[in-house]
Amino acid sequence: MQSTSSILMIRPVKFGFNEQTSGDNAFQVKGDEQEAANMAGKEFDAFVSLLKAEGVEVTVIEDTPEPHTPDSIFPNNWFSTHQGGTLVFYPMFAPNRRLERKPAVVEHLRKLPGVRRVVDLTDSESKGKFLEGTGSMVFDRDNNLVYACRSPRTNEEVLERFCDELDFDYYLFDAVDAGGNPIYHTNVMMSVCSGFIVACLDSIRDIDQRSNFIALAEESDKEVVEISLDQMAEFAGNMLEVRSAKGEPLLIMSARARKSLTRVQSEQLEKYCKIVSPDLTTIENNGGGSARCMIAELFI
Repeated sequence: MQSTSSILMIRPVKFGFNEQTSGDNAFQVKGDEQEAANMAGKEFDAFVSLLKAEGVEVTVIEDTPEPHTPDSIFPNNWFSTHQGGTLVFYPMFAPNRRLERKPAVVEHLRKLPGVRRVVDLTDSESKGKFLEGTGSMVFDRDNNLVYACRSPRTNEEVLERFCDELDFDYYLFDAVDAGGNPIYHTNVMMSVCSGFIVACLDSIRDIDQRSNFIALAEESDKEVVEISLDQMAEFAGNMLEVRSAKGEPLLIMSARARKSLTRVQSEQLEKYCKIVSPDLTTIENNGGGSARCMIAELFI
């Protein structure tokens, strides 16, 4: 299955602008630290309430003040779960993001009833090679394919190791924003859902790479919904399909992302899913991530 009705989210305690990730994350904008922390907590709680009201099973884990982990609200980067019972831990680019692997959370994940195997890739951190989970990789689970754009946070050697372990193929390409800066995480420029793929094709400047991308998408029998560079900058690529407990497909994106869509694009997406769009302004501005980044899917 491409999507799940069970997810995990980390409630932030000391959320804020992360200096260690701002160098290659053009989406981050520094704000008042205390106000950002307070507002992020409120946005998080409202988001969780919205998801639960739609019938999504949400496990919330409270972060701890120490060690300070300003990006703990984005757990999808340091672990993922997969059908068949595999739990994967990933090598993180920023040293303070490695601290998000707090013993209590790791133990909780290891004890999930469906876990049968743990793949730990974190030893690559000592070699300066990183792969940041479902930020670096966007999964077409229906077709056992990983899409990934190159960046300091997405190393091909580690990507290949992951794919060997979990029997995925991968397509690695280059993608940049409107200013020509490499996109730090693949999941800000594309999303794969059960019936469609949202992608900022203009971010893939190499014509051959773009053609190959389109060919793969078409082979998947999923409709391609194209977004612009400007829409990508509004987090329109940072979407995730989840399901209610009744199996109804929901497309999660922020209010900012939804506002950026045209009427035609919205209609294309609403053919497949009900759109759920929380206000995440503070989290997006200070954290440089959006709705998809806040959700770790549980497939076990």
